[in-house]
Amino acid sequence: MSRFLLITNDPDFAKRMQLAIAGLPGAMHTFTDVRLPESPGELLRAVPGGAPEVIVLGPGVLAEDALHLAAVFDVQHPEISAVLVCDPGPDLALAAMRAGIRDLVDPLAETDTVRVVLERACHSAASRRRGLGPAPVVDGPTGRVITVTAPKGGVGKTTVATNLAVGLGRIAPMSTVLVDLDAQFGDVATALGIDPEHTLLDAVTGAAAEDTLVLKAFLSVHPSSIYALAAPLSPAHADRITGDDVTHMIRQLASEFQYVVIDTAPGLGEHVLAALEASTDAVLLCGMDVPSVRGLRKQTDVLSELSLMPASRHVVVNIADRHSGLSVRDIEATLGQAVDVVVPRSRAVVYSINKGEPLLQNPSRDSAAKAMRRLVARFDPSTAGATRTGLHKRADLR
Repeated sequence: MSRFLLITNDPDFAKRMQLAIAGLPGAMHTFTDVRLPESPGELLRAVPGGAPEVIVLGPGVLAEDALHLAAVFDVQHPEISAVLVCDPGPDLALAAMRAGIRDLVDPLAETDTVRVVLERACHSAASRRRGLGPAPVVDGPTGRVITVTAPKGGVGKTTVATNLAVGLGRIAPMSTVLVDLDAQFGDVATALGIDPEHTLLDAVTGAAAEDTLVLKAFLSVHPSSIYALAAPLSPAHADRITGDDVTHMIRQLASEFQYVVIDTAPGLGEHVLAALEASTDAVLLCGMDVPSVRGLRKQTDVLSELSLMPASRHVVVNIADRHSGLSVRDIEATLGQAVDVVVPRSRAVVYSINKGEPLLQNPSRDSAAKAMRRLVARFDPSTAGATRTGLHKRADLR
């Protein structure tokens, strides 16, 4: 099925479109004849596999023809989103809005910008389809909610969370979202190298709390095919976010995304407890030092007593060092449970953090990258069973 229909005689833009949809579900069909038909039916009959979700009226299409066709589509096929590629101007933007054009994109826009526009158009199409048909019955969250937590700071929660999300983005492109729940000092945006327009505070207040589509519009798109929700700009804003706000937001995201990865603040504050209560999985993190390991043992004991420990848990030893004086067996003996993944100390990780590109964003043979991929594999439906077989083989620092 062709999810995207592109009409253009510009091969360069067609290539950028192809790159923009890479990893997204569905394919693209291209018409190089920019002479538009009078009716949508004539155009749609020429598209193999049924009607697309998004029609992109690209370079070469006359603006007046594009607006006419878009207006007819808006009446006859409101479930299809139309995007116009043009040099944006206030007069044309107003005419496009009146014709039912979903979005405008500059002909010279970069691939990432085109991807964002296409994603917005797809969301709009999905919303319209839901509005035209019977509302689906949703009993509860459908996505997997993975909370990365640790009792102490400095053990690399953000590094693990960002790499886990990027890795899951390869399994579920554009269906993975990373939430920075360290509402005071979160730095997911820095780790991903993004400058978000909206933050966690926007996501739990106003229209976003009432409408999941508005919430999705507040998410930042990352080149690794994931969405991200950054921490508030000011630590003072954390006081305006309650545990109930967090629970509601997680349920909203879990109803739309296959994976919701949550980076948390150290300890067991209100936001962390709310996230764990709504989670299907917990990634429990510690370093290879006695205070960190003992802190994690206390944290797991408290969560078990409060019945807040998710059924599926994954113990990760991060920044592991053979010369620390501890072995993985020592850590397991203290925790009273097996260690699932050991991530060794690596210069590549430090470099990736300073660069603002998670280690798994690019191919890497680094030992830490291999360990991160083993963690990601634990959440991959196609490999999860194999990952749990021979559980202790991957703990190399025993």
